[in-house]
Amino acid sequence: MSEPESGRMIEADPARNGDPGRKPDPVRKPRAGRAGDDDGAPPEAIVAIPLRHPWRNVVAVLLIIGLAVFVLDAAQRPDYGWADVGKYIFDRRISQAAWVTLWLTIYAMIGAIVIGLLLAIMRLSPNPVLKSIAWLYIWIFRGTPVYVQLVFWGIVALIYPVFTLGIPFMDPWVTIPNEVFTNLFITAVIGLALNEAAYMSEIVRAGLLSVDEGQAEASTALAMSWGQTMRYVVVPQAMKIIIPPTGNEVISMLKTTSLVAAIPLSVDLYGVSRGISAVTFTPVPLLIVASLWYLLFTSVLMVGQHFIEKRFSRGTGRARTGKEGTTPEPAPAALPGGPGVPGGPLGNDFGGKG
Repeated sequence: MSEPESGRMIEADPARNGDPGRKPDPVRKPRAGRAGDDDGAPPEAIVAIPLRHPWRNVVAVLLIIGLAVFVLDAAQRPDYGWADVGKYIFDRRISQAAWVTLWLTIYAMIGAIVIGLLLAIMRLSPNPVLKSIAWLYIWIFRGTPVYVQLVFWGIVALIYPVFTLGIPFMDPWVTIPNEVFTNLFITAVIGLALNEAAYMSEIVRAGLLSVDEGQAEASTALAMSWGQTMRYVVVPQAMKIIIPPTGNEVISMLKTTSLVAAIPLSVDLYGVSRGISAVTFTPVPLLIVASLWYLLFTSVLMVGQHFIEKRFSRGTGRARTGKEGTTPEPAPAALPGGPGVPGGPLGNDFGGKG
C-alpha cells in the first residue's frame, strides 16, 4: 500500500485493527499556511485589526473646541488689556527686572548646589554628629514654607544688628556690623539658596547611592583615592540621576523668586510689574507681561535641560537618535555542523558548550 500524500492524515483500515464494524474517520486536511503543504506557499499573514477608540477622538475634539473658544473670547475681551500688554512687554523697567530675576536664580542655585553637596556628604558620613546635623538642617528647611523663611531672613538685620565674637557674658573681642542682611538682594539669594539646599542634598544623595558599591571597591583596588573615585567613577555615573531633578529645581527656583517680596525685595520681575500695575491700575495686563517673561526663561531652561540629559544619558540605552529601524533583524541561518548535527558544537555558542 502506497504512503498517503504529504500533509494528509488518513486513518488506517479498521478491519486491520480488528474492528470490522468501525467506520473510517474522514480525511483531515492540513491547516491553511501550514509548513509542508504540497503547493509550498508561505504562511498566511495575520491581519491585525486595530482597536477603535471613538471616545479618544471625541475628547480631543472637545478639548480643541474649548481651547479655541477660550482664545477667541480672551482675544476680544477688553479686561485683558492686550494693548497694555504690547506696551509694557518690552518696557525697560520690565526687562531690567527680568535680568534681576535671572541673576537671583543663578546665584541661588549655585549656592544651593554647593551647600546641598556638602549636606549630602554629611548624610552619607559614618560620623553620627555630621549625619544628625545634616538631618536637622533638612528637616527644618524642608518642613517650613519658603515664604516664612524669607520673611525671617528679612528681619535678621533687626534681630542681629551686629555680629560679635568672644566669650559669653564678657566683653566681645570682635564686633562686626551686620551689613550683609541689610542688602536685600544678598538676603534674597541667601534665603533662596538655604531653602533649596535642603532639596538639592537629597537629590545628590540619591544620585550617589544609585551607583553600585562595587564601583568604589574596584576603584580602591586600583589604588585610587577617595577624591579620584568620586571624580572619575561615582559622580559621572550619578549625574544621569542628578541632572533631571536638578533641571526641574532650577525652573522651580526661577518661579520661586517671585516670593522675594516677603523680604521685601521689589526689583524682581513680579515686584516691578506689580508696582507698575499699582500706578496704572492695570493689574491683569502686567500679570500677563510677567507671565510671558517667565515662560520665555523656563522654555530656554527646558531646552538646555533636554540637551544636558541627552549628554549624560549616553551609553545607558536611553538616548535615541531616531534613525534606528524598528524591524527586527532576521535570525541567522543554520550552519552546517550546527547544534543538533553530529560533529557540531554544543550549546548556543559556536565555541562550545554554553
